[in-house]
Amino acid sequence: MPTSSAGMRRDGDALVFTGALLRDDVAALWRQASAAVDGVRRFDLQAVSRIDSAGLALLAELATRAGGGIAIDGTPAGLAELRAAYRLDAALGFAA
Repeated sequence: MPTSSAGMRRDGDALVFTGALLRDDVAALWRQASAAVDGVRRFDLQAVSRIDSAGLALLAELATRAGGGIAIDGTPAGLAELRAAYRLDAALGFAA
């Protein structure tokens, strides 16, 4: 069985994600990320190579749990297209 290529760590007010945030990997990140989201103001995606709809759903839910207004650092492949398709703003909230 292949190992997950996605990772996450807390660094100050940021959650720093690495690897590819894809469907097969995000479930393994959920518990760790949701436990670390209090007080987060930023998602660092600079080391994320790709993201799919499951990865976006993870980030959007975490942004909501963090209270919104999340700054996003980095633009992995797929992020802009998925944000547009799901009508999410730059902070991963639903656009008006």
